[in-house]
Amino acid sequence: MRSSAMMPGESLKMVALVLLMISGSANAQTATITESPTSSTAADIAITDVSTESTTSSTAADTATTTSVGKIMNSFAAATISTTEALFFYPFGTAFGDTMNIVYDDGSSPAISLQSPFTFFGHTYSQIYVNNNGHLTFDRPFYGYAPYQFPAHGVRDIIAPFWIDIDSSLNGVISYKQYRNGSVLSQATQDINQYFPGLNFTAAWVFVATWDKVAYYNNPSQSSFQVVLISGGNSSFILMNYGMIAPTVLKVEAGYDTVNSTDYFLIPRSNESSFVSNLSNSSNVNVPGRWAFKVTGGPRNFFSQASQPPVFYPFGLGAGDAFNNPIDDGSSSAIGLQSLFSFFGRTYSQLFVNNNGYLTFDQAMFNFVPLRFVANSGRDIIAPLWTDMDNRANGAISYNQYSNGSVLSQATRDINQYFPGVNFTATWVFVATWDKVAYFSYSGSETSFQVVLISGGNFSFVLMNYGDIAPTNLKAEAGYDTNFTDAFVILWSENKFTIQSLGYLSNVNVPGRWAFLVNQPSDAITRDNVLSVRLKVLTGSNLTDTNNQKIFLQQFQEALRKKAVPSTVRIKLSRVQNKRP
Repeated sequence: MRSSAMMPGESLKMVALVLLMISGSANAQTATITESPTSSTAADIAITDVSTESTTSSTAADTATTTSVGKIMNSFAAATISTTEALFFYPFGTAFGDTMNIVYDDGSSPAISLQSPFTFFGHTYSQIYVNNNGHLTFDRPFYGYAPYQFPAHGVRDIIAPFWIDIDSSLNGVISYKQYRNGSVLSQATQDINQYFPGLNFTAAWVFVATWDKVAYYNNPSQSSFQVVLISGGNSSFILMNYGMIAPTVLKVEAGYDTVNSTDYFLIPRSNESSFVSNLSNSSNVNVPGRWAFKVTGGPRNFFSQASQPPVFYPFGLGAGDAFNNPIDDGSSSAIGLQSLFSFFGRTYSQLFVNNNGYLTFDQAMFNFVPLRFVANSGRDIIAPLWTDMDNRANGAISYNQYSNGSVLSQATRDINQYFPGVNFTATWVFVATWDKVAYFSYSGSETSFQVVLISGGNFSFVLMNYGDIAPTNLKAEAGYDTNFTDAFVILWSENKFTIQSLGYLSNVNVPGRWAFLVNQPSDAITRDNVLSVRLKVLTGSNLTDTNNQKIFLQQFQEALRKKAVPSTVRIKLSRVQNKRP
């Protein structure tokens, strides 16, 4: 039976004006839209479902496209990122009094005298250079266009929000400004106290350097990013902000390095040209597109917490855990929960701790090769690290649940820190731990991680905690998937070393920890988290037909996922109006 869905190659029969409501849960740790727009935004985007046809439409967001429904997501994702960019980029441009770098390939600013000294891992500087190729240096201008791998063990302190071969003579502007008073200092103070709670920090000086819609060498593309230096008292910080980053095949790198690499950081996968467009969705402080670092601390101060609390919840014999049997590809028996747990709209009274690194609710599951999320498997899965584990070789898999005591107090503190304003009190906690477990056929390897389920009132949360993760070439996945509604991927890896990054990645500025609100489906839209987008769809299908609408929205949502837009950003159809072509 032939579907009435839009099919490539069909002739255009109508133009439909489609009003879509795009939502992101305000507290969901995976939402791309992290702040609520104060008013709806309309944008006409021409969508052609015939691959060989091309249609251009001027739009309210200056967006034009000449592609099929699947490819249109490039423009749509760009528009979404632009909205986010306006929200968290610090002020920049001529309107804010920026000084502009000379338009020059491989150029640099002159020496910029700092209005306040800036300390960078023990070295205090009174000048800085904004180099066109996406980095800052302190001692002299630097014209290097091909990044060297951090740690370089070199002779230079360098801050590189996006080191790549940039040519501002093609398009774009590189500018900078520093502040000693005003709203920018207030913004910096608020940001730093949010990302580094307990410091009671007050910003006294801010330096902002912005690369706005700059081109790559020999490629009139557009990429936008920013680095912000902040100091006050005895503390110094760096923010790296990413807007739309154009795809590239050039060598690239994002992070920082110091003299002799006593301190360094490489944003995970930022040295992979195939990944860099995802920088606008990456973060270590739960603000997609932003990375924050304290740079006055000791060696390898990745995430800048002066004293990092232990990331694991209590586990093992001393905590009274029950243990899974040492069976390859085994599982626990059904574990009756002392309190019901709600997971994206479905409520469960039991779960299974499966040896290969994931939880299920309906039945035990023995798969050792992960299903790549979004799997549409019809099953709810929580996978802190789904790979081929073998607890016969070494290690232990254990679990426990709590309805009173210090673990609930710990969970209450954690959730209120990561989700301020919830006023949450934990009434039940379930902890499952994989402690120094081996990979299959790699006897002696040791990998440790943990998943924590927390509930109280109408809220449910999941924490994923990572300790030492051994390298492996096995397929591995970390995240969760649901019965067709929600999914999130922290990591999908077939690379020996990529998996080790789990030990220091985070979405809550606690290295090795990820936190998620999971009590309701993300399609439960609330008005204060809705963005309205109007699309002009050229199609061979009748979009007033409800079946065609479902197919269209499913294709639209799937295309968003392929462009790395998280599953908590959901699409609903509000209105369709047919018009003549």
